[in-house]
Amino acid sequence: MPPSERPFDNLPLVLTGSGDSRPRIPRAIEPDPITAANRANRVGHASRLRASTVAIAKRWQQSQQQRAVLGLPEPEEGIPLLLRIDTLFDVDTLRRQFSFEIISEQDDGFVIVVSKDLDLRLVQKKLDEFELATGSGSIAQIHELVNDESHEERLKRILTEQLLSEWSSIQDDQELIVDISIACVGEWQIRKRPKRDRRWKPETWARKESDWNNERMDAYEKWEALKDSRLDDVESMLSPYNVEILKNWDNADFKAVELPDSFTLRIRINGRGLRDFVLNYAWVWEVAEPDDIETPQQTARDLQSLAAALTVNPPPDNAPIVCVIDSGIQESHLYLEPAIRKGDSHCFIDGVSATDVADYVKPSGHGTRVAGAVLYGETVPRSGVIDLTYWIQNARVLNKHCRMPISMLPAAVIRDVVTRFNRGKTPTRIFNHSINSVLACRTRHMSAWATEIDQLCHDRDILVVQSVGNIRYSHPSPNIGIEEHLAAGRTYPEYLSQPIARIANPAQSLQALSVGSVAYESVVAGGWQSLASQASEPSAFSRSGHGIWGTIKPEVVEYGGDYLVDGSTPPRVNFPTVGASAYPVLLSSTMHGQPAVGQDEVGTSFTAPKVARIAAELAKLMPNASCLLYRALIVQSAKWPAWADPLPKSGQVNVIRRLGYGIPNLSRATQNSQSRATLTTLADQFIGAKQCHVYQIPIPPELRRPGTDYDIRIDVTLSYSATPRRTRRSSRGYLAVWMDWISSKTGESADAFLHRALDTEDDSDRDCSRELPWVVHPMTQHGLTGVKRDAGTLQKDWATVKSNALPENLSIAVRGHQGWSRDPDETATYAIAVTFEIVGQEIAIYEPLRTAVLDLQSVVEAEAEAEV
Repeated sequence: MPPSERPFDNLPLVLTGSGDSRPRIPRAIEPDPITAANRANRVGHASRLRASTVAIAKRWQQSQQQRAVLGLPEPEEGIPLLLRIDTLFDVDTLRRQFSFEIISEQDDGFVIVVSKDLDLRLVQKKLDEFELATGSGSIAQIHELVNDESHEERLKRILTEQLLSEWSSIQDDQELIVDISIACVGEWQIRKRPKRDRRWKPETWARKESDWNNERMDAYEKWEALKDSRLDDVESMLSPYNVEILKNWDNADFKAVELPDSFTLRIRINGRGLRDFVLNYAWVWEVAEPDDIETPQQTARDLQSLAAALTVNPPPDNAPIVCVIDSGIQESHLYLEPAIRKGDSHCFIDGVSATDVADYVKPSGHGTRVAGAVLYGETVPRSGVIDLTYWIQNARVLNKHCRMPISMLPAAVIRDVVTRFNRGKTPTRIFNHSINSVLACRTRHMSAWATEIDQLCHDRDILVVQSVGNIRYSHPSPNIGIEEHLAAGRTYPEYLSQPIARIANPAQSLQALSVGSVAYESVVAGGWQSLASQASEPSAFSRSGHGIWGTIKPEVVEYGGDYLVDGSTPPRVNFPTVGASAYPVLLSSTMHGQPAVGQDEVGTSFTAPKVARIAAELAKLMPNASCLLYRALIVQSAKWPAWADPLPKSGQVNVIRRLGYGIPNLSRATQNSQSRATLTTLADQFIGAKQCHVYQIPIPPELRRPGTDYDIRIDVTLSYSATPRRTRRSSRGYLAVWMDWISSKTGESADAFLHRALDTEDDSDRDCSRELPWVVHPMTQHGLTGVKRDAGTLQKDWATVKSNALPENLSIAVRGHQGWSRDPDETATYAIAVTFEIVGQEIAIYEPLRTAVLDLQSVVEAEAEAEV
């Protein structure tokens, strides 16, 4: 049935107000005592910084002279500095006042900068002015210029923990493969757009605006040129050490992952070269060991035969496409063959033919199983006629060991895959990515892999459905498994809150829809028992949040099975054959003698494709809608299991860490009913910093009639994207424009709410007495402690209210805030969904809401036409 003919279609959200936000009235903030002490003792503070300045400049010059004597290439001139600053200090002040290039913000009050003034004369001048109280007051907010002769403090903020621990023991001729990230932010910014003076002549204003536009274009061209120059400089710097900049899949000269403020290379280098590069190249801001890409594979089960009479029909030509980025697919598989777009299949593995796309992972395949979960979900029919509804594209990036070769940079790989498939007349927009590092993601900065996903999603309107990774049933330290947790006295599910159980790279990506796993049921069989004690508890292996910067990750969970534990001391953990009912039904590759269908493996790899399946269904019903809306509707459909809702808030904090917003539902994501109505933006909306959009939802009298007291659940989900910048250390600094949403209070008029939303008030002082009882809440003291609703690019909340307590109108304000970008034309893109649902009863609310919304829409359109 065409979307226009579907009953209970989504209703339009009506935009009733918008405007530019007014500056927030700053609260009195207690000054940092160190800053206050520095202002009180200008001579002493300036003297300490001056001593560090002289020592650092002298040591750097000596280092560069020693390199020159050895005949080593001279890099671009620049001296790296590590500053400890006041946490309220605007780091861009360092660029404006000291001509520093900001290399990276750290999460402990430090910032790494580079000065091209090797003698640091400008810093000396500013110190003199500060000491004489003639200016440069910001010097007081620079608490320390770290004089680190051993380089330990800078290395601590550049190297990963593993590399830092091994740094002193790395031998000169030891071969290493590392990912190096180079900053290229530059010393310039885009100045604010000029404001027109009414006294100017039109030609004066035109000239000033033209000059500003030319300056802005010049800034972007300079950034591009700087990237090219730094790339050449890195090659020159590494040339004496016989470094191999690892090749990409199509044997181009080299592969660099370019992001708005940095680029990343994977190199093979000896210890001497790595030391020289890290210590003497000022613009290196991160050096990391390659992620160990692994999707754990399990023990083979008893062979079974499958005798089924099946007719599997291909999807319609215009059916949605899901690209499976994995270990390849057994394309001749009985259940899969009609849905595979064989002409699109491609192998991206270094040194392997582009046409070698089979799934060689023993015993049952991996990409084959993922593709099956996309097509069939929870149920694989054993007989009858099957009419497939989605196409599958096969992007092979993992080898027969279910690993990505170390010569391949994961960020570059996903860029190549998306670039290849997201083109042409029918560009692929849904990508399933059941691939993770084996370790918990780092939380200091976003990884290159995750940032590339964020950039691709924002630029290309794609959806990446991402697994969160698995905890192994047993593994030695430091990446210990569940047996080791239990032996150490950490019980299920408490060990899921350990940092080592955090989601795995790249699931921390803000734009990826990250998916965890829950158990089917509690199973007791043959001396084994599942760790979950009831259905829909978190799977014992499913990694948990929070994500980077306190974001809610995973956003959703699906059924992926559970591990079982025996009664021995210490207990053994595994997934024995007797516990098959605790595992999902999956297709199996028959290349190695396995049956076509099996129930013998668990993992988050098989939960992500079940969510990709919902996205494909949305694409089928709404082919012209954006992936931001698909993402919003999937999360909007998610609910916690019944056991979670009655928990106290302290218990719900752990629920949201482990289950996110809950289990999505295909029906709720794609359909409404008489007792459920969803309102959405009809197309992608764009909002800049300091702008606000207000949507009004009229609630008809029959829904809020006095005397009625049925429960209505209200869900709101905001899904947005913006340009990322990897060197920043918070979600608000990482995105060019960051967003949040707030709702009106009971009894608050639409005009009063718009005024309040535009004020961008300080939420910590807000009166919450008349607000809806949001579960997560924008203010943590009223919601779930430590959970930040506005930290990520998917922001959902829900409240249950009595029907007779509903307001006459519910207004939602979507607000844009300034992130890293100062470009006034920089915008974020968003979609938003609001759902009203009767809880536990079948009471008609869809038609009354529909009538009220369409009436309001007519009024707003008439008013707009009259104004024009």
